[in-house]
Amino acid sequence: MNISALRQLIECARQHESRHGALARQLESRMQYLHPAIYLPEEDALGVLTKFVDGYLEQVPELLEAAHAVACGAGIEAQVKPVLKVATHFFLSPPQVLEGQEGLAGLLDEAYLAHRLIEEVNDRYIACIGQPLIPLDTTVANLIAHWLIGEEFANRLDEAVHLAVNGLLGDTLFEQASLDSYRARLSNPKTVAAWLAWPCLSRQFGVELQLSRVAG
Repeated sequence: MNISALRQLIECARQHESRHGALARQLESRMQYLHPAIYLPEEDALGVLTKFVDGYLEQVPELLEAAHAVACGAGIEAQVKPVLKVATHFFLSPPQVLEGQEGLAGLLDEAYLAHRLIEEVNDRYIACIGQPLIPLDTTVANLIAHWLIGEEFANRLDEAVHLAVNGLLGDTLFEQASLDSYRARLSNPKTVAAWLAWPCLSRQFGVELQLSRVAG
């Protein structure tokens, strides 16, 4: 993993945004189409969304770095490292579908790929052994990012994630080692404690889903 390259890429994108404001324009154009379940504070809604996107991007290198450290300590580096490698690759060598994207607006798509990859891998682990590989719940943040990107294009990115996960895990992942061993390592108190510092990203920046707003 080249974490420093990811951080440098994000910083360059921030500088691009300060000069061109592409993300601000994209978010402003998307606000009227946001799902009604997305709750934003009335004051400075655009600023809150912008901070959310910046945090969503910043969390990728932080998450990958932390996941690698936790995996090494828990003895599951062999399982985690390929996932982190693909997530990094999404940023540094994005798929063809993202060609032409620049700045923070472009990196939002790539961050979505990385976060969704981890979410999908976690879903596979939960289905097989009842525990996530990387216990960080970004479901709400990913849903918000999905709507910010736009339904049609985000669905195309989801398909790219599914293909990547199928290539990573295949059908024989959990035949290669003891399921009890996986569970023991993932539920080790030291492993669990290492993840407790990760709050819900969406709530950090004042963006939440309120499904009751839809039902009502």
